[in-house]
Amino acid sequence: MAPEAIRLRSTEFRKEREATWRELEQMLDLADKKGLGALSAQQVHRLPHLYRATLSSLSVARAISTDSNLLDYLESLAGRAYFRVYGNKRHLRTALAEFAWWRFPAAVRRHKWAIVLATALLVLGAVTGHLMVIGNPDTFYSFVDTEYAGGRNPAASTEELREVLYDDGGGVAQSLATFASFLFSNNARIAMMAFALGFLFGVPTLYLMFTNGLVIGAFSALYAGRGMAVDLWGWLLPHGITEIGAVCLCGGAGLVLAQKLVFPGRESRLRGLGTAGREAGVIVIGGVAMLFLAALIEGIFRQTVQDVTVRYAVVSSTLIAWACYFALAGRRRDRAVAAAVTIEEQAP
Repeated sequence: MAPEAIRLRSTEFRKEREATWRELEQMLDLADKKGLGALSAQQVHRLPHLYRATLSSLSVARAISTDSNLLDYLESLAGRAYFRVYGNKRHLRTALAEFAWWRFPAAVRRHKWAIVLATALLVLGAVTGHLMVIGNPDTFYSFVDTEYAGGRNPAASTEELREVLYDDGGGVAQSLATFASFLFSNNARIAMMAFALGFLFGVPTLYLMFTNGLVIGAFSALYAGRGMAVDLWGWLLPHGITEIGAVCLCGGAGLVLAQKLVFPGRESRLRGLGTAGREAGVIVIGGVAMLFLAALIEGIFRQTVQDVTVRYAVVSSTLIAWACYFALAGRRRDRAVAAAVTIEEQAP
């Protein structure tokens, strides 16, 4: 079908059904602000019907290859309505499990390209920082505040740098704790700021991802220059896979906000920002949980695991586990929702 015909069908489709979507969205906004009790009896009765109508619209939108902004909007609206229709009957534990095993990984998959872009900026910064510090070690101080580096800088001896990676609770435990605390607090701060500043058209988000990469690259060059690159990454990555992954997710969430501002589509920027904010918020909540998990892993591996082979085994296992989680978790629920859409369409 020609692009002009697709656009025409998409426009007609939206005009026919948009009133239903707006009515559902207004109900959900009211319920989010004041609770389900704020809805009238008539609205509560209509809510399931509007939800099913939105599912039907989502199925048709997919079939006619309408624009991606409308698909994202309908997917988000249907997801919000689902939890209002069914979620209030569920225990908190069930809701949390549903978030972990469906909503979070599904949101990451829907916005994977924004997350890929954020990750690419961080990697670019790391490579840049590594090359600059290798070429001139004094540039390390331009990227890392010496107050928080715990004495791990170009002026430190090779033995002092090695002690950070293989301390067993001895004399350098305090400086090691300071060094690890800096890495975690810096990454947590960057993650939150990268998301929160996404509304500034994504420019601060891209900058923060790049500069955080510079810090990682600076430490990488510091240890590589002393012949301890393998040791450094073996110490950093068991918790760093999770921690840096959380930063990239939050950066991607910030870019989701930016996308709605730069490319609003047929929605107003304010309405699009609200829709994107709810979707990105799911990713950020999951990212914060990952940061806490990373802190737990870091606390265990910092002093209890000294063998490099074991450390890299954990790195491989962690990487595979997260890849499988984001690729596969919730797929069955996605298929169930798709089946529900089909059933709703076929219903009289």
